[in-house]
Amino acid sequence: MAAFTDFPMPNERIIKCGDTTVAVMPEINLVSYFQVGPWQILYRASETGNVKRWGLPLMIPNFARLQDGIFQDKHTTLPIHGFGRNLSWTVLEHKEDTISLQLVSSEATRANYPYEFTFTCELVAGDGTLTYTLTMENRSDEVMPIAPGFHPYFALAQDDKARLIADGPEGFSVDAFRWDTNPPDNYYPFAHSARFQFPQHGTLTIEELASNDHYSLKEMQVWSEPVTAPDHEFICLEPIVAHWDGLNRPQDRIEIAPQEEHRIILRLHAQPLVR
Repeated sequence: MAAFTDFPMPNERIIKCGDTTVAVMPEINLVSYFQVGPWQILYRASETGNVKRWGLPLMIPNFARLQDGIFQDKHTTLPIHGFGRNLSWTVLEHKEDTISLQLVSSEATRANYPYEFTFTCELVAGDGTLTYTLTMENRSDEVMPIAPGFHPYFALAQDDKARLIADGPEGFSVDAFRWDTNPPDNYYPFAHSARFQFPQHGTLTIEELASNDHYSLKEMQVWSEPVTAPDHEFICLEPIVAHWDGLNRPQDRIEIAPQEEHRIILRLHAQPLVR
């Protein structure tokens, strides 16, 4: 166990509401901690300290890989899961139960994603909830395509993976996988909400709230690691706009008109077991 990952770390900003505690690392816009009562919901890579296997990162402007790494609209390259998790975000506001972070286009982003933008994330701790509002503003004079995704790592002991009970997404079956050797890496339709019973912990609901009567998260990627991986005691249940290469598919991505904005609201609601 790596003691330097013990909560709270010096760079974690904390928000609270009752017995709900959330923490954020602004330098990489990582929701690093979410606990409700006795249940620590997000995985923390305490063995390796690898922040790429940790918490709830935002993948923006693209989720997953692009074909050959190329953003076809602009003939530029973008890394897997975009650049949002690799750049420092500015803290706009930090109150007891709320924190807001912002990333503005810069020389660091224009070479690969040549648009003028402002991305703002507002995180609110509620009664057993974490509400994550992503606002994407296009300050360019042309349409800005985008296909972000949320990539939460939920703590789940290896022996409990096959005992997870899932109500959604459509087509996902826990019994269809050998969790030790061949865990899932599949995407499924996401009908705005899915509920999961975590053995020994409680029930977690993952839902998108409508923004202006509109939903954006159309799929859920389900992924985990085999038991041989250094970090593996988690399951990723990832609400996303579009899967692999989605930024290059006009029919699947979001297209934000010039000088307009688009908002996505994700809510995690945890109900710990009553003991």
